[in-house]
Amino acid sequence: MNGPLNFSADALAEEAATLQQKLGAGLATLREVDDVDFGATTRQEVWRDGKTVLYRFIGTEPRRQRGEEAPTAKIPLLISYALVNRPYMVDLQSDKSIVRNLLARGEDVYIIDWGYPDRSDRFLTLEDYIERFIGGAVDHLRDTHGLDAVNLLGICQGGAFALCYAALHPDKIKNLITMVTPVDFHTDDNMLSNWVRNMNVDLFVDTLGNVPADTMNLCYLTLKPWRLFVQKYVGLVDILDDKRAVEDFLRMEKWIFDSPDQAGEAFRQFVKQFYQGNGFVNGGITIGDREVHLGLVEMPVLNIFAEQDHLVPPSASKPLKGLIGSSDYSELSFRGGHIGIYVSSRAQKEVPGAIHEWLRDRA
Repeated sequence: MNGPLNFSADALAEEAATLQQKLGAGLATLREVDDVDFGATTRQEVWRDGKTVLYRFIGTEPRRQRGEEAPTAKIPLLISYALVNRPYMVDLQSDKSIVRNLLARGEDVYIIDWGYPDRSDRFLTLEDYIERFIGGAVDHLRDTHGLDAVNLLGICQGGAFALCYAALHPDKIKNLITMVTPVDFHTDDNMLSNWVRNMNVDLFVDTLGNVPADTMNLCYLTLKPWRLFVQKYVGLVDILDDKRAVEDFLRMEKWIFDSPDQAGEAFRQFVKQFYQGNGFVNGGITIGDREVHLGLVEMPVLNIFAEQDHLVPPSASKPLKGLIGSSDYSELSFRGGHIGIYVSSRAQKEVPGAIHEWLRDRA
């Protein structure tokens, strides 16, 4: 007989037995789980400035020998990721890798690894990240490939950096791709922006210096507390008897909590000019002594956003169309969230192919 909560004693007993079975199987599974890491594709350091390293993805040896991962694209693709996480979400594991799928289509893929800032990096500015690091990587690729301009893919905060660089140096960027990139920071559904809009960022940075990674992680987790503090760990019970699924779960957890500290001065500038000043829309973004005007972004632009993104909602990304000077603007709407756009099976099928075809049409 069902009680007032609409479940029976038999159903409750069956659920308890299933839980006990899963937990028992989990003890065996956890003894078999291998050490997990992220970054599935072989890469080679080609340029360095301080802690910032430019890597070229070179694929796996057997596939290179068969010519399956030899780049056929004549223009390299440089990836600029956000500062708040390690950049290898785009290459998390062999079956969840946008990078590997781009390589398989012949793209020549590079990525900037910002490293782990320490106290010696406290006074790095946005000019350092955009002009010195992105600019240095772009110039290295231009020199080594004998090109005037390269392709640039900016992701999340790295997309905002890419937009700034493209506006300041439009002659050096052939095609620009932005993925889950915030442009209008003052939309009503941007919870993170609403949180920090009235923050005393000067007091915050002057007190802490660099911003601890744990502080940033806690902020992001509390955007969806039930899902990220409770539900996903309850859901872990359901996969405890699946070694591969457990390893996938642990790999994602390792990536989430392997976050760099934030260089204090750059953090101050980014919060003030982007989150609080909404500088792409209102003006006022200054990199060094130069002001950023998105109207100078006149190269082809592909803007990719995720429909269920809680960090960068589509309403924050889509205004890019009306702000840039390019007449060649395309959008790709992905059915998923901020993380799913990198690692879901749908993403592996849709995103790399769309990027490759868009670039191929503008080669």
